[in-house]
Amino acid sequence: MLKLLGLDLPEASAHAAHVDTLIGAFTVLILLLAGPVIVLMFAFGIRYRRGKQVNREHAPNRNVALEVSWTIVPFLLILGFFIVSAKMFFTIHEPPADAMSISVVAKQWMWKFQHPEGQAEIDTLHVPVGQAIKLTMTSQDVIHSLYIPALRLKQDVLPGRYTQLWFTADRPGTYHLFCAEFCGLDHATMGGSFVVLPPAAYARWLAAQASGGSLATAGGALYRRLGCGACHGSDDTARAPRLTGLYGSTVTLAGGQRVVADDQYLHDAILDPNAQETAGYKPIMPTYRGVIGEEEAMQLVAYIRSLKSVPEERR
Repeated sequence: MLKLLGLDLPEASAHAAHVDTLIGAFTVLILLLAGPVIVLMFAFGIRYRRGKQVNREHAPNRNVALEVSWTIVPFLLILGFFIVSAKMFFTIHEPPADAMSISVVAKQWMWKFQHPEGQAEIDTLHVPVGQAIKLTMTSQDVIHSLYIPALRLKQDVLPGRYTQLWFTADRPGTYHLFCAEFCGLDHATMGGSFVVLPPAAYARWLAAQASGGSLATAGGALYRRLGCGACHGSDDTARAPRLTGLYGSTVTLAGGQRVVADDQYLHDAILDPNAQETAGYKPIMPTYRGVIGEEEAMQLVAYIRSLKSVPEERR
């Protein structure tokens, strides 16, 4: 549709094609609705520029059906566009359960991507064609925004928070990625490449990359180095909540609130534990903000997530 309007932008996914179709169709609708009005405004302005006397004693005959139709028809058309765009909006915020998870840490002025098997890359993201990909992203310093034009997707990346972006790229090729939020002096250089490979080529690329282990493996090593097991033990004398089965469970806080132990909860509990004390335990855990960075926090969260056996509730 955009090609008909003189725009030929690369499309790397079906979502990108849907966005282009939506934009093109909506542009055509606006031209059809507004074009005649604009043309008639100029035509009447020129033809009747000198004015003339008009008899206003009686209202002109009105075609009620015509007047109703030119109100109802555009309304229904625009309502249809709203329904389609709302469906697209909710779809891109609901990643499928089998999506490949890739972690992303943004820093001034670079992007670091880490694949599930542990391979990491800077300013370049390789993905297999046809595979749903879920990016879990955070920032080490200021607000950034990951923008991949070929996917027609953009998501802000915030310090201290996890945001997600998911997609399925279905056209092999090399595309651009950018930071779309001004983040400092060298913001313009914070870009890179988005590479979509056939599954076999992606497997070969992955095998050729050095791996220091998965996020969970690195998180386990960090967990032991920081001595977290001294309090988060598995016996009945543990001074802090047991971590096995913690992820995904319901946690009761000291104030009585009940929250789900998801990625964001674990991140906050590691970096600022006293902000959400767990009921039944003393607030003895030191804060790790400033001690470890966002990348290390993401590793610890991945390690805790790997400790399965989720109970119904933890207190």
